[in-house]
Amino acid sequence: MNVRVLRTELKRSSAPWAGVVALATGSALLYLISEPWSGTTTAWTGQWTSMALWTRTLLFYLWPLAIGLGALQGLRDHRSKISDLLTSTPRPAWHRAATLAGTTAGALVAAFVSLILVGAVQVFTRTEYTHLGWLPISLVGVLALVAGSVLGMGAARALPSVLTPPALAMGAFVFTAVLARAETATMPGAPAAEPNRLVLLSPAVERVPNAFVTLSASVHLGQTIWMLGMASTGFALLVAAALHTRLLALAPVLAGVTLALLVLPSDPRRMFVLDQAAARPVCDGSVCVSSTQQARLAGLAGPAKEALRLLHGALGARAPETVRENTALLPDGSTPRWPRTTVLFHFDDDMFAAAKGDEVTKALIAQGMVPGCSPAGWSTFGSDQFAQTVAVGWVLGELEPLPGTGSAALNRHVVDRVRPVWEELMALPRAQQLARINAMRAVALSCEGDAFEALKGGPSR
Repeated sequence: MNVRVLRTELKRSSAPWAGVVALATGSALLYLISEPWSGTTTAWTGQWTSMALWTRTLLFYLWPLAIGLGALQGLRDHRSKISDLLTSTPRPAWHRAATLAGTTAGALVAAFVSLILVGAVQVFTRTEYTHLGWLPISLVGVLALVAGSVLGMGAARALPSVLTPPALAMGAFVFTAVLARAETATMPGAPAAEPNRLVLLSPAVERVPNAFVTLSASVHLGQTIWMLGMASTGFALLVAAALHTRLLALAPVLAGVTLALLVLPSDPRRMFVLDQAAARPVCDGSVCVSSTQQARLAGLAGPAKEALRLLHGALGARAPETVRENTALLPDGSTPRWPRTTVLFHFDDDMFAAAKGDEVTKALIAQGMVPGCSPAGWSTFGSDQFAQTVAVGWVLGELEPLPGTGSAALNRHVVDRVRPVWEELMALPRAQQLARINAMRAVALSCEGDAFEALKGGPSR
């Protein structure tokens, strides 16, 4: 395809408008939905892998749109009633098909890459952790848009009807919606059936679990095979004229989905896998964070070491010795188990999200005393927070609200709720205080009982 032919095709086709529509739709979704922009470690502009995964979530809408726009472009010759004229020219059919498919697919790719570049520029200025592991995620997304648009063109050429573009777009949207619902409703670790490889036939990524995970190589390979089969079928339908050749054109997509299902992982734990480089610890003495958050280590080290000092003064030999960012991957719904010698924390936890200075120290003391036993992926409020408030008050000698626990009214409620327990604890002899605290920590670290009940001196179960 020379430059003159490409320029002519861009002028006479709706391909540039397809790119404009895709870019406008993707931008609107990113800027109107708050979650990708939230101030968490998985924000769209926070880390490279998160940026790539968030742009893949846009394919939930952009992929059906690409199929519909491709089908609309595929109807051009039929609408102009020049199909018979074109077939009588000496120009090869595959050459015309490549020109048509290349311009529309190129415009869609340009729109998607523009969104990636917008995110990449911002990520580059916000993180010290740079890597290329995010590229396969984005490249598969680009391939999905190309395959979708080419398939739409071929299907519209084979079924030239004004209803074909909306029908294909709606069918693709239903396809991604059904698979997304299956992934959301059956999360890893839940008692129901876990996500299977069928979910991965959708090019869209439903969620961004955390900053330490990425899609596995088998996911990339399986999705690439599926998309290549789809694109091959679409191109073959663009070229095919007879009924039997159109039927043969279905072979690549059928072979692609069959091979993809053989390659795609069936175990949910092999879909999202730990990114070892992202989770690698960067330390300042006894305080460590992941590579993705190394820029925050300097601000964390001082308050964290102060928290360890205060915990050692209160607990003696039973005190934690190190502070580490928690990079463990637990299936949703599973119960955590905590080490005695290490304070594990997440920057996205409510207590740490906006904490600074003394608030970080207080939050780490709370986490070291009562790490919390909410099942992975769940958010709860109650006994653990009550025990944390009393435990921090015991270490610091003053009962105050925990950082980031919520509104001022909620903070007052928590303090009022636990004040009698704190006053009773502080009135006991030191040895009895320490016995209750140790009993509380034993329950809190094992997640086998109620830490607040143990702190009150009652049964922990």
